[in-house]
Amino acid sequence: GELTHEVRESRLSEEMADSHADSSDEEPTIADDIVVTKYKMAGDMANRVLQLLIKRSTPETSVLELCELGDRLILEETSRVFKKEKEMKKGIAFPTCVSTNHCVCHFSPLRSDPDVILAEGDLVKIDLGVHVDGFIAVVAHSFVIGSSSDNKVVGRKADCIVAAQLASEAALRLVQPGNENVAVTDAVMKIAESFDCKPIEGMLSYQLTRNVIDGEKSIILNPSEGQKKEHSKCEFAVHEVYGIDILVTTGDGKTRQLDTRTTVHKRTEEVYNLKMKASRNFFSEVTNKFTTMPFSLRACEDEKRARMGVVECLKHGLLDPFYVLYDKEGEFVAQFKFTVLLMPNGPLKITGGPFRADEVHSEMEVKDEALKTLLATSANKKSQKKKKKKKALKAAEAAAVGTEDGEDPKEADD
Repeated sequence: GELTHEVRESRLSEEMADSHADSSDEEPTIADDIVVTKYKMAGDMANRVLQLLIKRSTPETSVLELCELGDRLILEETSRVFKKEKEMKKGIAFPTCVSTNHCVCHFSPLRSDPDVILAEGDLVKIDLGVHVDGFIAVVAHSFVIGSSSDNKVVGRKADCIVAAQLASEAALRLVQPGNENVAVTDAVMKIAESFDCKPIEGMLSYQLTRNVIDGEKSIILNPSEGQKKEHSKCEFAVHEVYGIDILVTTGDGKTRQLDTRTTVHKRTEEVYNLKMKASRNFFSEVTNKFTTMPFSLRACEDEKRARMGVVECLKHGLLDPFYVLYDKEGEFVAQFKFTVLLMPNGPLKITGGPFRADEVHSEMEVKDEALKTLLATSANKKSQKKKKKKKALKAAEAAAVGTEDGEDPKEADD
């Protein structure tokens, strides 16, 4: 039931021309159908790339090769859409990271770095992001290599996976207009603790706005006393978009950097006249190629020059580093991240991995009655009954080209 890209795009281009005609200087939001369409496109691509990487995650696979493949697939997917819009920026919104076992996040090695080779039984977290015209969809998923319904994940690995997955389900139900971020922080904490686990201390989930992966509002996990004082309370509002990132560990929730190289960075607003030529060359490449999105040093023309140039840029605050973090060896960390659009008729979740509940078994469960009730509710406030196939098809088309006849865009998903 997909419209061909061409048909869809010519209609989208017309619609974009219309929406530009009356646009003020305000950033477009998901109040515009065209923006929802771009988010959904980015989300579908992120999901497809994620699923392919999960399939490829078999014993003996190189993490470096998986990261390279993920980034290449994102660029291939995004190059296929809006071909006529030469000026439009699209591509990687967060480089592919594959972090295993006690590695918490942001592991995306360079060709010159030590690689990690996947093995049977590894708990793998794949994390990536895609953008179309600056509208960002992020996703992350956790799974264990070699698990199946006949070979279930059990023990501590299962505890942190189930805890993180349920916490992300609770978050989806709590990130609703009018609710506060602290409610999410508390729910994730309680769920993790009922599995004898802890959320990763200080991890943030951000509001996503155009070209900005770390927007104004955020949700913090397991804040320390100091972070509690600093982190501001906020209320979610309709037409906002969030990347909800849930990380749960079997350890104490405290992370450390080991000697793994930081490869993922993002430009800041700072201005500084770099002294070294290598740094200037590197920074101008970053400015031209990656705009304001996080990027991997691997994506630079010359990896060696990038390794040299990044040092001075970091020293003077031109880049924010995404450190590779670890828990203690022997612990396990699970991550689930999804992107949600706060539509007027309820939350629209546009990314997420294929969680298979029948492949993971924990002896523990959520005890808190209020949370059990929350988890039992449907995430879509207004999920209608499945309409006849024909109607669904029509709605899907309408959603792809911008809805007609005042039809509710939500129905496209039924």
